[in-house]
Amino acid sequence: MRAPRGTQDILPGTSEKWQYVEQQLTEICRRYNYKEIRTPIFEHTELFQRGVGDSTDIVQKEMYTFEDRGGRSVTLRPEGTASTVRSFVQNKLFGLPNQPTKLFYIGPMFRYERPQQGRLRQFVQFGIEALGSNDPAVDAEVMALAINSYQELGLRSLSLVLNSLGDQESREAHKNALVKHFSPHREELCSDCQVRLDQNPLRVLDCKKDKDHPSMETAPAILDYLNEKSQSYFEKVKGHLDRMGIDYVIDANLVRGLDYYNHTAFEIMSKAEGFGAITTLSGGGRYNGLVEDVGGPETSGIGFAMSIERLLMALEAEGVELPLESALDCYVVALGDKAEDESVRLTYQLRKAGVQVEKDYLQRKPKGQFKSADRMNAKYVVVLGDREMENNAVSIKDMTTGDQKELPLEEVINYLQERLAGGKQ
Repeated sequence: MRAPRGTQDILPGTSEKWQYVEQQLTEICRRYNYKEIRTPIFEHTELFQRGVGDSTDIVQKEMYTFEDRGGRSVTLRPEGTASTVRSFVQNKLFGLPNQPTKLFYIGPMFRYERPQQGRLRQFVQFGIEALGSNDPAVDAEVMALAINSYQELGLRSLSLVLNSLGDQESREAHKNALVKHFSPHREELCSDCQVRLDQNPLRVLDCKKDKDHPSMETAPAILDYLNEKSQSYFEKVKGHLDRMGIDYVIDANLVRGLDYYNHTAFEIMSKAEGFGAITTLSGGGRYNGLVEDVGGPETSGIGFAMSIERLLMALEAEGVELPLESALDCYVVALGDKAEDESVRLTYQLRKAGVQVEKDYLQRKPKGQFKSADRMNAKYVVVLGDREMENNAVSIKDMTTGDQKELPLEEVINYLQERLAGGKQ
């Protein structure tokens, strides 16, 4: 038996990297005052049809949708924003006194697409959502959190790419210009883009198949159709980024792949050599109509999401070594039946006291137990033998210095706690 295509096992040795990254992201969210939310892995299919958009590739081609035993259509979540907004509405978080509501999530998402490096059918996504504020400073804060997350984990070859999709009036003017521009080339475009031209012309600009079509280079840019209000909003966002010293590049063709975006849209790219053809690490934007689409009051929002898999790929491409703790605190070596029995008790007591401990469970001889301690990079080895048992004592060896001493059994816990905490010998 093998894991399904597009999934992976994350084994010990690698899972520690995931844990470290997730802990760092959680800590960054704490500093920015974003609180964790955990939503179901599956939702009613209608949520994504309404929240993500019927014309998106996600809804049309990539969702894992099935009927449950009650005949209800449910879908494994393909992204985190719709579920977060649904929970925001259902639980009336908009009524809480502290606004905007600032949330983050980390969890598995599911999309049926061709598996490739860094893009799996089950993948883990970290994302944040700030709901309830129209302040351009919130847009800048979200982008700052995103770029800071990568920088604090050690990435340097980064590029923040920014665009404005404008308000509804601006988008409508741009949409009409796109239809007029692409209609003479309709038959030259892929079948998906022919449909998009009728349903959501903006998404033609995001097509991977037609990206090299000559009409793409001369397509109308959204920035040329921003009304005064949208232009002012965009200038304020850029101004905040400038004041924070965050570099960015304007790309008028950046549209993102979901229907609910308006005003600010952004992506963070990796410029690292050898990262791969697909350089996008994360992306997000503002979505001023999504809460209403899922039954809530008029509420603006902005967020972004990143793939943990692609983050780890970028760290590898830049040669970033995460500061993982791989050494074991203590290994208990038992020599003899009485010592073996006592080692079970001592191991338990040490663990209760906060010490990371392992012992032999394969009836190895002393030499084999010491080899096991070496393989686990044990900082200390506690030896229980017949002589030690007679004296109600243990022998402790510092594996870094090679120093060895005998201690009364009842002093072992305090001795290790002090030294592991940096106490003097």
